[in-house]
Amino acid sequence: MEITFKIPDEFARQVASEGKDPARVALEALALEGYRAGQLSESAVREMLGFETRMEVHAFLKSHGVYLQYDLADLEQDARTAEKLRGKFQEEKTAPSGKPRSG
Repeated sequence: MEITFKIPDEFARQVASEGKDPARVALEALALEGYRAGQLSESAVREMLGFETRMEVHAFLKSHGVYLQYDLADLEQDARTAEKLRGKFQEEKTAPSGKPRSG
């Protein structure tokens, strides 16, 4: 979706520091507020702003004083994922005969 709005040049200069694109500043502000309000996910922010990785999103949020939305359910999910991965790595370390692989 394309959204167009007009603001006086003087306000555009106030919100977008020298050399910054006011349209990009507005898009970033929309993404930040959407994330703060819980209306946009981390993935949505990444897609909106064209970031390739979650780490770029995290750095962007941090640079704007916005904390990651991470609750107990997220922690529990991460713990389950870590446990599954730990089991997979243990399986890979042993050969089908049960003996550790060399190398």
